[in-house]
Amino acid sequence: MPTVGNTQDVQRAQRAQDTDRTHDRSHTNNATPRTTSPNLTLFAALLGFVMIAVDTSAVNVGLPAVGRGLGGSTAGLQWIVDAYTLMFAALLLSAGAFSDRLGASRLYAGGAAAFTLASVACGLAPNLGFLIVARLVQGSAAALMLPSSLALVRQAFPDARARAAAIARWTMAGAAATAVGPILGGALTSSVSWRSIFFLNLPVGLVILAAMRRTERSVRRPAPLDLPGQITAILGLAALTYGVISGGASGFGRPQSWGSLLVALVSMSAFVAVERRTREPMLPLGLLRDRVVAVCLAVGFVINAAYQGLIFVFGLFAQDILGRSAVGAGLVFVPTAVLCTVTNLLSARAAGRWGARMPVLVGQLACAVGLLMLLVVNVHTSATALALLLLPLAGGLGFAVPSLTAMMLGGIAPERAGLAGGVLNSFRQTGGALAVAGFGALVAQHGGFVTGMHLSLLIAVALLAATTLATLALPKANR
Repeated sequence: MPTVGNTQDVQRAQRAQDTDRTHDRSHTNNATPRTTSPNLTLFAALLGFVMIAVDTSAVNVGLPAVGRGLGGSTAGLQWIVDAYTLMFAALLLSAGAFSDRLGASRLYAGGAAAFTLASVACGLAPNLGFLIVARLVQGSAAALMLPSSLALVRQAFPDARARAAAIARWTMAGAAATAVGPILGGALTSSVSWRSIFFLNLPVGLVILAAMRRTERSVRRPAPLDLPGQITAILGLAALTYGVISGGASGFGRPQSWGSLLVALVSMSAFVAVERRTREPMLPLGLLRDRVVAVCLAVGFVINAAYQGLIFVFGLFAQDILGRSAVGAGLVFVPTAVLCTVTNLLSARAAGRWGARMPVLVGQLACAVGLLMLLVVNVHTSATALALLLLPLAGGLGFAVPSLTAMMLGGIAPERAGLAGGVLNSFRQTGGALAVAGFGALVAQHGGFVTGMHLSLLIAVALLAATTLATLALPKANR
């Protein structure tokens, strides 16, 4: 899901501004001059990020109610999350190229319209399958909106200082939305219905579209599209996730599970072959041979897997096992969202003083310690205790991610910063999606929810131990 830690998108917008300033100031035949306030553009871009952030965190709290209303199993609830996250992760790799080719303003308005309509479809969903398809559309629209929203901010604020202040407001709005989302989702689910979470996006989307009608049109620029790579990436991720979820629900010996995993293997192999032969690949494989880049991608994948996968598990635990209401479950996650925001800010200061590697290491260690502390959670744990025990995990995530981005970008050429940032964010979201699939499969097993939860925690700790050692082993020049 989108988090405050999406600093790679911020850096991409800032670097693109330096190279494209001349194009943004001159409105050629591809751009229609309009008189508009920069603050109106910022408002439209900021509101879209808020809509995405609130929707994501609010939906997680409403999942048990969705299951009761539509008769969904744990596997079905996993797909409500992963249908969105998978499309978001996969399309982020090409979203920048789409934004350049179509123009940021057009792509953002189109994405906002698609997200709004998909939200209405989610709210009207007659069954689980319909809801999952609508969530696929939502995730696709969110992937197109997020990078183009920052491009709009870049376009509206050519002055570097004003632009930095605008991006800071954009980031903090997303942080606040993430914190408010669980409370809002719980309140709407308890007082109205889980469907109202999605219907809330309708007025917000209409306001965004109204503001975009008065926003300056963006310049279109040629940009290569790697459609074969994009298609094979989506197919591979979807098949892998389906195989894990179906295997957890009905056993990995069934054809639908191992068949899906086989499709995933073939698709991923095809993706690698395509990327090797394409002149302008969306994921240059040479980038992965850089040791620093490879470690950063692994850390991003694992940290998001630990956080998003376990937030999914503990969201179900708070309501289905502890018997908390939707509002009560939402309140459990508010402290984590607030702490994640605070540690995001502290991470930048720590990196400036001690280098980027230190916050990344400390953040991973905090996440691992937090996961080990969560092993004490059982059916007798109170919601208050659970909220407190989740804090080290959230704090570690918030402290590591901004500096993780800086560490990755610090070792590559500036002209590849946008690509590297998109790849990192895609790996992070993919880690979250696969963790929801894998951890959800574990808690659905016959051994019991708590047993599967504890096993998920231990797996996450083992992965974090591996990435922490890999970070420590980086060459001295990259520390």
